[in-house]
Amino acid sequence: MTVRATARGEERTSLDGRRADVIVCGASFAGLAVARELAGAGADVLVLDRYEIGERATSACAAPTPWLHAMGVAGSIRQELPCMTFTTPRGTARMRLPWSWSSFDYRELCELLWEQCDAAFETAVVHGRAGAGERDGERAGDGVRTDRGVVHAPLIVDACGWRRVLADPHVQPPQAPITRALEVHPHDDRGDALDLWLERSIVRRGYGWSVPAAGERRVGALSYDPYDPVKEPTRAMAARLEVDAVRYQGNWLPHRLRAATEGGAFCVGDSAGHCFPLSGEGIRTAFYFGIACGRELRGVLDGTRTREEALVRYAAFHDGHAGAFRRALRLQQLVPALPPRLLALALRTVALQPLTDRAFGWYLDQAHPAFASRGAPPAPAAATATADRARS
Repeated sequence: MTVRATARGEERTSLDGRRADVIVCGASFAGLAVARELAGAGADVLVLDRYEIGERATSACAAPTPWLHAMGVAGSIRQELPCMTFTTPRGTARMRLPWSWSSFDYRELCELLWEQCDAAFETAVVHGRAGAGERDGERAGDGVRTDRGVVHAPLIVDACGWRRVLADPHVQPPQAPITRALEVHPHDDRGDALDLWLERSIVRRGYGWSVPAAGERRVGALSYDPYDPVKEPTRAMAARLEVDAVRYQGNWLPHRLRAATEGGAFCVGDSAGHCFPLSGEGIRTAFYFGIACGRELRGVLDGTRTREEALVRYAAFHDGHAGAFRRALRLQQLVPALPPRLLALALRTVALQPLTDRAFGWYLDQAHPAFASRGAPPAPAAATATADRARS
């Protein structure tokens, strides 16, 4: 279990009254993507997290290889995986993708992202927004409560994950639409593909997985039903692959979009439900929406738009992807209900190279790595109209 590195004793100074231009709550994929986008803006950006940067991984740490290159973190790659396999009780379908996955080292990736930022960082537990009323001339909506005091900024980002800590009330599983996941990290040098098992004998509604990582295997299980435990399925996966069930790591994954903003704060990554349904992939989308959020914040900092306009534009950008998330959610509901024979037939069909290219090309397009090098995205028409009304 990770031991939190929050400053203690004489090092534990108060942050009460600290002011910044931007506060980013959360220093994982989404929060670091936001901070990276603000580098060079000349702003005082404060990033808060209960753990040191890169200290506590909460995922299998695999992402599309083109995204890792686009974000300047290819140095963290442990193993490139050009293929995926899908195993059902009726057999295995192997697909060579039009792009590849790569497993990576979480700490190295976070450190490489942080090297591209010029923000300040403090370890602190974020509890929520500041209470009602005024405080030292600041609006209460601009305050964030932490275990080291209240900090203030006119621009606030919730990138703390599925709990959505700046909301009231916080997200609470298992009542929320959320997926449960657990994995182990045994030493093992086998494997050249990202392998998935869609078998109800392992997980009733979900899948098992194996991600090779150059001397390590990340083996786990995921359930779309938050009431179903995943420890025994994870152990069953480890036993099947003849590896040790050691170094457990687990997390909750939202599988439905939430509001992109709340109470004047921008929500990014799992906080906004940016984990793609069916696959449970959230790293690429955290980068993608983190970049979009950072660009809107940068527009506020350089005077191009107001905070209210940026909130509207970011929400419109987020909402513009709702259709793809809905389609993936329908597949998440459909796939576990398919008879094994029909599921195996569907997978063998998609394994035909033209269909593999089309299906996985569409999947990557929903958050394409080219976005990392583009300029600020244009505001959708609805966002522009709403922003004009807010300005008038």
